[in-house]
Amino acid sequence: MPVCLVEIHRQIDELIRDHRPEACAVEGLIYVQNTRTAITLGAARGSALLAAAQHGLQIFEYAPRRVKQSVVGHGSAQKAQIGFMVRTLLELSETPDADAADALAIGLTHFQMHGSPLSTRRGIRTL
Repeated sequence: MPVCLVEIHRQIDELIRDHRPEACAVEGLIYVQNTRTAITLGAARGSALLAAAQHGLQIFEYAPRRVKQSVVGHGSAQKAQIGFMVRTLLELSETPDADAADALAIGLTHFQMHGSPLSTRRGIRTL
């Protein structure tokens, strides 16, 4: 696992250097029943957040229900609904895979929460 954590940190660091984001938006912690999964996800998340913090990025966390509510309109949306709405809101030619759709949904939620011009142009719901 240490090699993977170093690689996660390195890749996030490279993305930040290449794209110079102004902030970092992540999904809040989720409940998992498997302790091993929770430890692995927590370590990976920590590695990514460390890279963002080292660049001085402000980190915003959004609960999974908040992301679903923001993008789909209700907090119990299914993965397919999230993908469909992300495709629609961003006018994509195809639906992104589930992980990419989740990441884009978190970004859309952040824009919506912080009054981005994208939120008014695309009709993202206000909470």
